[in-house]
Amino acid sequence: MRIRSVTIGTNVSYPLEASDFSAFAQFQAQARTLFEEAGLEVQTVRLATQPFPEVLRDEGSAGAARFARELEALCRDHGLDYCSIGTVVAVRPDADLAYADAIPAVIQGTDTVFASMLVAAPESGINLDAVAKAAEIIADVAHSTPDGFGNLRFAVLANCGPGSPFFPAAFHRGPGTAFSIATEAADLAVGAFEQATTLQEAHDNLRGAIEETASVIKGVCQILSAEFGFGFGGIDFSLAPYPEVARSIGHAIEKLGVDAFGGSGTLFAVAFTTRVIREAKFPRCGFSGLLLPVLEDRVLAERSAENLYTLDSLLLYSAVCGTGLDTIPLPGDVTVEELGSILLDVATLALVADKPLTARLMPIPGRKAGDVTDYDFSYFANARIMDVKGRGGAKILENNRFVRL
Repeated sequence: MRIRSVTIGTNVSYPLEASDFSAFAQFQAQARTLFEEAGLEVQTVRLATQPFPEVLRDEGSAGAARFARELEALCRDHGLDYCSIGTVVAVRPDADLAYADAIPAVIQGTDTVFASMLVAAPESGINLDAVAKAAEIIADVAHSTPDGFGNLRFAVLANCGPGSPFFPAAFHRGPGTAFSIATEAADLAVGAFEQATTLQEAHDNLRGAIEETASVIKGVCQILSAEFGFGFGGIDFSLAPYPEVARSIGHAIEKLGVDAFGGSGTLFAVAFTTRVIREAKFPRCGFSGLLLPVLEDRVLAERSAENLYTLDSLLLYSAVCGTGLDTIPLPGDVTVEELGSILLDVATLALVADKPLTARLMPIPGRKAGDVTDYDFSYFANARIMDVKGRGGAKILENNRFVRL
């Protein structure tokens, strides 16, 4: 198991001050050292700010791309691998969407900056204008970055709060600086299920592995918190994968007893695994569930090529487990209306099931459903481009602005 990210959450002001980042440079170096001494590799250390429209209240949306470039440079200079400028909060009918229009320029003008758009919340509802705007952003980024790769750094959020360490969902709220941990722990499930002959053994093995590892993580975080005075926000102990079979959540599901991920029984296996995570005792934050990112998981990518699951399957699994629709390769000619309809379904499930969900959709220009992606990226396993039905809820988005569920 590895630490996917040690994510620092902090409030920044603009113009940015380089001196404010010196403590982050010291923190990231110490975090890497202490976790390594504890036997846990840290893949990345990241920084997430408060929602960028709040940072740029005086500058306006025209300053977003410049702010993102300057933040990226400061993070790079201080040993921080990625940064998030937070989310455009668009959960009310009167939300200002001007800042959302700046997101494509932010993505196009940087390499390591993430952003998001929050379009639904239980206490308010779904902002249909924001859903439509988010679909336009995805289409814009798809056609303005090589192979649509920029959409890796943009997500649409529904029912998501602050403090998650996973990108692109991460944004900060509250006074002071805090940090949280995102795990890459699919291999714990693989090992736990390989050694089990019954469901009870699988349950006990995985819960024990989670709690044992979380105890080590908590101990390191308490040392870091005391040394730097940063709050400890918790652990998002999600079973995130890496694109090799031994670190595949799809492989773990199959070790539990499903013949192939996507076949009948997958829903049960996903719900069973999620239940174990929820029962485990550790200081939790974020999703703390099962992540099913198609392009980041070797077995999920292989099963997609075998047509064993669809977008609807993944949405069904999200009802009992994870984060929604993540790193989904789509045809380049998918329409804005089709994208908006997919996002609307994700937002609906998030509110009806009262769970945080995200959508990270990746249309690839020039490619059609059934083609295989050819990304050269160490965190990706190339997968079949998934089909869309060609019919959606365009009239819902065209004729309405807001809905409460």
